[in-house]
Formats: sequence, structure tokens, C-alpha cells
Amino acid sequence: MRAARLLHCLLLLQNRGRMTSAQLAEELEVSQRTILRDLDAMTEAGLPIIAHQGNRGGIELGFNYRTRLTGLAADEAEALAVLLFRPSPEIEALGLRQAARRAQGKLVESFPDTVRERIVLARDQFTADSEDGPPPDPRVAALADAIRRTRSVTLRCRSASPQRISPVRLFYEQDTWWVVDAATPDAPVPLEDWADINISTQPV
Repeated sequence: MRAARLLHCLLLLQNRGRMTSAQLAEELEVSQRTILRDLDAMTEAGLPIIAHQGNRGGIELGFNYRTRLTGLAADEAEALAVLLFRPSPEIEALGLRQAARRAQGKLVESFPDTVRERIVLARDQFTADSEDGPPPDPRVAALADAIRRTRSVTLRCRSASPQRISPVRLFYEQDTWWVVDAATPDAPVPLEDWADINISTQPV
């Protein structure tokens, strides 16, 4: 968690220039004391952190320092994938569909291999083919976690006709969520047929 915050802090200073500790604290949703400790850690790591005193003071990177974005946490990469590949009516209306695809490709390729692989995997595992946001349902998050951890899932587990699946993909289409079983990829199961679910504790 701290490593991700330090990287975020570095990128804020790189992209916005001089910022106060209060501004950094607000952006990163931590206390100013935490920011000061983080800046000390960045300085000890050899980053050229410069602190200016006075009314127009603040913190900035010295020597025109620039860094390439080198990492995202797994959940951050998944979130980015959903955002990047979600349909956008504005893009279509403006005739920018092809430009958006090129921009998506360039952005994904700019990441290191491990992050890029996580983004591509999430793009295939979690998709939403609708401009409208799906309604919240705790089972969706539970099934997404089962896909990440390769756990088997029993749908309708308390019914007389339970269905055991090995979920490999979730997608939102036709105003509902669907889960894809590895054994029957052409027969996804809609949310209305999930009922109560049970997730195994061991990998498939």
C-alpha cells in the first residue's frame, strides 16, 4: 500500500510541479504527517525532492527528474482495464472509435510486462457491453474473486438443482450479469439463475 502511495506521490510531483504537503495529503487521502514521512523515504531512496519554505513554498522534483510509470497493483490494473475497454457513446458519436482503440493500445503497451498482462487478462475476464452502469450485487464481486483465484463455484447451492461451475469470465450484457463456465463457454449463466452461491476454498 505504501509503495503504491509513494509512486502516486512521485507522479503527482512530476506531472503537476510544485505542490504543498497539504495538497499532496488531500490528493492521496492521508495526513500531512504521512506525506512528510513519505517524502523523507523518497529522499533516502535518492529521489531529488526539494522543499521550499515560505508562503509560496512547496515540494517539487529537482533536476527536471522524470520517471516512467513502472507499476500498478493488480486491482488497479483490473480497474483500469474495465475503464479503458468500456463502451463509450461519446466516443462513437464523435467518430473517434478508431482513435480511441489506438490510444488504448498505446497506453496498455506503455506499461511494464506484468501490468500489461494483468490489464489484458482483466479485459478478457471482466467486461461490460453497456453504457449504463450495472446495479450492485455482492455476488458479482464474489464471483470475480473466484475467477482471480481459480475457485469453483456452486450456483443455486441451497436448491434441489445446484450447478457447479469453474468460472472464467464475467460480463454485463442485456441489462444483467453473466458468468461463463470453463466447461460450457457458449452457455453463460445469467444472474437471475445464480441464486445463493458457494465458493470453494481450494483452487480448481
